[in-house]
Amino acid sequence: MSAAPVRHDGLQVGLLTREYPPEVYGGAGVHVAELVRALASQVDVRVHAFGAPREDPLVAASHQPWAGLAGDAAHLAALRTMSVDLAMVAGVEGVDLVHSHTWYANLAGHLAKLVYDIPHVVTTHSLEPLRPWKREQLGGGYALSSFCERTAVEAADAVIAVSQGMKADVQAAYPQVDPGRIEVIHNGVDPQAWRPVTSTDVLDEHGIDPSRPYAVFVGRITHQKGVVHLLDAAAHLPAGTQLVLCAGAPDTPEIASDFRDRVAALAGAPVEVIWIEQMLPREQLVEILTHARVFVCPSIYEPFGIVNLEAMACGLPVVASAVGGIPEVVADGVTGHLVAFAPGDDALGSPADPDGFARRMAAAVTALLEDEDTAFAMGQAGRQRVEEHFAWPAIAARTAELYARLAG
Repeated sequence: MSAAPVRHDGLQVGLLTREYPPEVYGGAGVHVAELVRALASQVDVRVHAFGAPREDPLVAASHQPWAGLAGDAAHLAALRTMSVDLAMVAGVEGVDLVHSHTWYANLAGHLAKLVYDIPHVVTTHSLEPLRPWKREQLGGGYALSSFCERTAVEAADAVIAVSQGMKADVQAAYPQVDPGRIEVIHNGVDPQAWRPVTSTDVLDEHGIDPSRPYAVFVGRITHQKGVVHLLDAAAHLPAGTQLVLCAGAPDTPEIASDFRDRVAALAGAPVEVIWIEQMLPREQLVEILTHARVFVCPSIYEPFGIVNLEAMACGLPVVASAVGGIPEVVADGVTGHLVAFAPGDDALGSPADPDGFARRMAAAVTALLEDEDTAFAMGQAGRQRVEEHFAWPAIAARTAELYARLAG
């Protein structure tokens, strides 16, 4: 039995984040929500988030951008973010330490460090220099997002990397950061919330046939998640199987339009493609994951890949790109298959051999679609790996210990 977490009484932490329930759209938001819940038994943590007011007792304040920055220009979105950061700095007065998540809140953490002379911890869920496709999304604001992140990371008292792969990325992107200030603390998952279920109502609602094997993808429609390469792979999947795409929140209207066209072009493919366009709540995703044969993660950049843990917790084997922190999550040949990925020289980091990558992905997925026994065994091994290595209480304990060292 694991020891009870140590309470660090009197330590007040201001946690700064863009995403917090009910406004969560990506892995960073899931991380923050679960971490805060687990931290609450160990430190006095108060959340400062973007968006509308929340009734959650752990939320100190929700902050909105300055009204004078309204407008559709891409750079204004980055300026609005920076205005929220300034409000956050004013709001955290009196805390002993601030902990920021993603570039959206990094500047707030850095300025709070300067104004109140307190430690600043940054968790790196991704890095702006490694996401060049965001120029499409932010325009000139990409220079501002990069400035916010670089300034905060280089000056932070500690940088939490969510994987060893992310630590290497931090060192490569920001060589001025002392490696001794980088702490690897993995992401986690709640194995009680993500676990197999028996119901099939959600499958019926979305036209998924549980009697036929299916592969499933869950993620945003963005270059980073590599979902277009999965569409390329779909043409090589076995006839009679299904590919379920729980894919929404496109980065840009152009990406959304291209994705829609590519899905439509697969109408005559041997595999049946079922696209669920909205981002589903956890309870519905659990049902879709439970009854799938295999989970697919074709990301071209993935510092950790919390979605893979969620799938493993539901008893699914995972086929994923061997990028970033994914090899630290998916045990190749045990809990799934890793697919080799070599980036090309374009600005987006696309695969050097897109067709070869798609075919390798399709072959790995096909192997599990056609071998129920192996898929089941790998899924059981994945569930066990989640329970043993990626539960939130231990992750929160390591985080609280880091706070105590810095604030002490």
